[in-house]
Amino acid sequence: MRNIFLVAVFILSAISAKAQDVNWLSFEEAIKLNKATPKPILVDLYTDWCGWCKRMDASTYKNDVIVKYINDNFYAVKMDGEGKKDITFKGKTFKFVQQGRSKYHELAAAIMNGKMSYPSTAFFNAEEQMIQVVPGYLDKVKFEKILAYFSGEAYKSTPWADFEKNFKSSL
Repeated sequence: MRNIFLVAVFILSAISAKAQDVNWLSFEEAIKLNKATPKPILVDLYTDWCGWCKRMDASTYKNDVIVKYINDNFYAVKMDGEGKKDITFKGKTFKFVQQGRSKYHELAAAIMNGKMSYPSTAFFNAEEQMIQVVPGYLDKVKFEKILAYFSGEAYKSTPWADFEKNFKSSL
């Protein structure tokens, strides 16, 4: 009987120790929450066909340190760069556009300044102004530094090279 109890305790602790997930929001949900409690916004721009996007989802966005850092410091948005749903931001409605074989969402194109590269990660400050877009796949080591740089507002006063050189990882 004692062995069954120990096995049950082990299973329950393993379930509760399961990695937490990023609290992904829609763009509109993040803006609404930001109005009530301001904090920076992270936007993960992806497409369904993007292999590097899937790899980042399966690795970087599953790392416990990264997940906790994002959930504690950002409103996280997962945005399909080819999404079909209209999104209203700052009084403008952005739509899905199909031009021949080319298709994109106008907000994704605006955020990436027309340079449609997936995955891309965009950072907005608490005032909903875009700070920067970081294109490409980001592993957990590089992404942790980038998250810290944009969440703590170091970007306002510290050059990236100096910040990166002095950064102490939690990984």
